[in-house]
Amino acid sequence: SEKEMAAQSFLAISELHPSFSHPKVVGVIIGKTDVRSFPDRKNADVHRFTFGFTLRDSPDFFINVTAWGNDGYVNGLASSFGVGDCVAVENSLVSNKDPEKGDKFCPTTPSHYRLLVTEAHSQVYPCADVDTVDRLLPLIHLPVKDSRDFYSLGDIVANGPKLDGAAINILAAIKQMGEVKQFTTSDGRRGQRLEVKLFDDSVSSFPLVCWDKETILTLQTFVAKETVLFVADAKVSFDKFRGGMVATVTPRSVVTANPDTREASLLFSYAKEASESGALDQDEAPEDPPVDSITDVYTVSQLKEKAKGHPEAFFGVTYSFVSRLDLDSSVSKVIKTRCCRCKYQVTEALQSCTNPLCSGRGQALSAAAAFDLLVDLTDHTGTLQACSLRGVAAEQTLGCTVEEFTRLNDDQRTALKWRFLLERCKTHVKILPSARAKSGIRGAVLSCSLADPGEVKQHMSALLLQR
Repeated sequence: SEKEMAAQSFLAISELHPSFSHPKVVGVIIGKTDVRSFPDRKNADVHRFTFGFTLRDSPDFFINVTAWGNDGYVNGLASSFGVGDCVAVENSLVSNKDPEKGDKFCPTTPSHYRLLVTEAHSQVYPCADVDTVDRLLPLIHLPVKDSRDFYSLGDIVANGPKLDGAAINILAAIKQMGEVKQFTTSDGRRGQRLEVKLFDDSVSSFPLVCWDKETILTLQTFVAKETVLFVADAKVSFDKFRGGMVATVTPRSVVTANPDTREASLLFSYAKEASESGALDQDEAPEDPPVDSITDVYTVSQLKEKAKGHPEAFFGVTYSFVSRLDLDSSVSKVIKTRCCRCKYQVTEALQSCTNPLCSGRGQALSAAAAFDLLVDLTDHTGTLQACSLRGVAAEQTLGCTVEEFTRLNDDQRTALKWRFLLERCKTHVKILPSARAKSGIRGAVLSCSLADPGEVKQHMSALLLQR
């Protein structure tokens, strides 16, 4: 058939050789660099433009392609496809790699050659054949290095300055996407920088920095707390300013999202559990301001409104009723036991942590029980649902420790619940954006106590006057 003939006319990347004229290859783009320009050697007034991309057509083979030409051609070509697109490249020049020149600025490849694309001779266009695209797309989830050959974030931190300047592979999950910061260099060039916070079962927050527009665009398509990255050839260095290690994505790095490997799927399940349990947010707890310093008063609807335009966590006081507090449901719903090392939820009966990624796996379980409640807060403007009330904040609110609570009988628990339920309380809350909550926000109670009626009256009249 015509389709088969078309497919046959493409060469496998593994078969390319400089002696072939007019080769045609097809592959999925697994990496792409920003467009750069250089003054022409013969005529300094003329600038030559270039960018590169890495093309993969099988689990074992990929090759770097470089395009050269004038501003219009190179920028036009660069903006016509990106990482994850399948393209065909026709009539490129197959040349030997040059480790001293351009090849040290692009990913290491198993191919001995590289491809050169120019306006006069070559064509690069989207691959239209559905079967070919279906075959190529899964390749973007295969790391370009051995999937077991990586450092955990804990290894990087432990090795510290010894690794300064090294290029290593990293497997970690995205915790938080920073904002892209634009800047202008002293010689007038525009630049941008994105910092992504990574985590794994050994370290709760680790910076990955990126300067390349192309890579920033790719990273921004990933969802925090739901994406695992394999970064091949990330550069790690000791940052004196922070007093710690930092990883950087360079033009040599290849970033693979949600890799199709056993190690990545274990980390993915851990990330999901750590994220859903709120354990990831607990790591940020030391940065919370002291409760006494939180003085801004909000109604529930004002909290929800402010959260809409506010990507970061913020803090406030609300005088609202506790409309849900399930203290008399089963103890296992009120008190949760978590592994001290990785915050994974476990049962006391276990000998060791069941999280496959826990750094203490196989060792004796070291676990702690803590209150882990969800409460609803309601006032005349609405309800803030499922606010977490945990740990020390819960002990202080309820006026009892976990041990004391487990000794209470059902009647005593019910009595404790009715001390708060449907009472107006002064509650200090932390409001966080949340992709998973229906409302788009999540609340955490930092402290909650029965409100002084005089104080309530004063604040309520002030809130009503604002309207």
